[in-house]
Amino acid sequence: MFEPSQATSQLDATKAAIRQELNAGWYQWIADNRLRDCTPDSMVATMAAAGLDANEARSAITSMDQSPPLLAARKFQQLQRKLESVLANQQKLWELAPHYQRVEKRSGVSRDEFIERYAIGSRPVVLTDLARDWPAMQRWSPQYLKQRFGQLEVQIQAERNADPKFEQNKLEHQRTMRIGDFVDQVVGGGATNDYYLTANNEILRRPEFAPLLQDIGSMPAFCRGDEVARSINFWFGPAGTNTPLHHDTLMLLHTQVVGRKRWRFISPLQTPRLYNYFGVFSPIDIDHPDLTRYPLFKDVKVLEVIVEPGETVFLPLAWWHQVTGLDISLSVSYTNIDLPNEYEYIDPQIRDW
Repeated sequence: MFEPSQATSQLDATKAAIRQELNAGWYQWIADNRLRDCTPDSMVATMAAAGLDANEARSAITSMDQSPPLLAARKFQQLQRKLESVLANQQKLWELAPHYQRVEKRSGVSRDEFIERYAIGSRPVVLTDLARDWPAMQRWSPQYLKQRFGQLEVQIQAERNADPKFEQNKLEHQRTMRIGDFVDQVVGGGATNDYYLTANNEILRRPEFAPLLQDIGSMPAFCRGDEVARSINFWFGPAGTNTPLHHDTLMLLHTQVVGRKRWRFISPLQTPRLYNYFGVFSPIDIDHPDLTRYPLFKDVKVLEVIVEPGETVFLPLAWWHQVTGLDISLSVSYTNIDLPNEYEYIDPQIRDW
C-alpha cells in the first residue's frame, strides 16, 4: 500500500505529464481544430475522453483563442477563404453549361478548336480518331509483348494492395522482372490492383524497346511531333488496376490501344473540397467516399467516361482524376502538346492530418 506522500508524489507526476502533453502536441491540436471552427465544448469533450482534465483543457483553448500566433493565423485564414470562395463561384458558373457533366467524344477536332475549347478552355474530351493510323492498333497485345520482348527486364509496381498509399510510396513498390513473366502474371491473375507496369518504367526511352515506339503513328496537329520520344510513356496491367485520385502537373493525352479504362474527373476549382494535404494526392476514393471523414466531398461534381480501344482522352491542366482498368490494358500517355506545358505547384506536405 502506498504512503500518502507517495500517492501525492505520483499525482503530481501525473499532472506534470499531462501539462507537458498540453504544452506540446495538444496545443497544436487545439490550434488546428480552432482553425477548423470546432467548438470549444466538443474539443473539451475529446480532450477529457483522452484523459486530460476538463478545466485545464478549457483554459488551454481559451488561451489559444487569445494568443498572437492564432490571431495571426486567422488573418491568413481569411485570405484563404476568400480564394476558396472565388474558386467555388467560378465552379458554379462552369456547372451552368448544359452538358457540364458529360465528357464529349469527338473526331475531326482541328488544332485551333482543340487549343481554344479544350486545352485553354480546360475541358476534358475523348478524341476517337487520333490513333487510327497507328500500327500499334493492329500489333499490340500481351502475347506480342511476350513474343517480341519477353526476355527484357522492366520495372513494375507490385504489392500495391497491402499499401493504401501505394502511389505516394511507389518507389517502395518497384520490382524488376522479365516482361514475359509479367505478361503471364497479368493474363493468368485475373482482375487485381496488386501489380501494374506504369509510366514510371520509361521503357519507351530504352533502345531495345524502339519497335514499340515505332508503332506509334502520326501525332495530331496540336502536338509537337519531334518530341514524341521524350514525352511518351507506356502502361500495361490487368483489369482492376486503379490510379487513385490525384492531379498531374501538366496536360496530357492518353491513348487506349488494348482494353478499356474508366476515367473520373473533378474540376481543379473543387480542390478545397478534396482534402489535398500531401503532394498532388487526395485521400478520397471516389468509389467509396468516407463522407463522415471528408464531408465536403458530398457536393463535388464527378465527370465520368469509359475510354475504348483506339480512343484518346485529353487531361486538362490540374484536373483531378481517378482511373480504373476495366480489361487487360495497354496504353500510352504523351505530353508533347504544342503549348507551354510546364507548370509549378506549391504542394502541401502535411502528413499528420
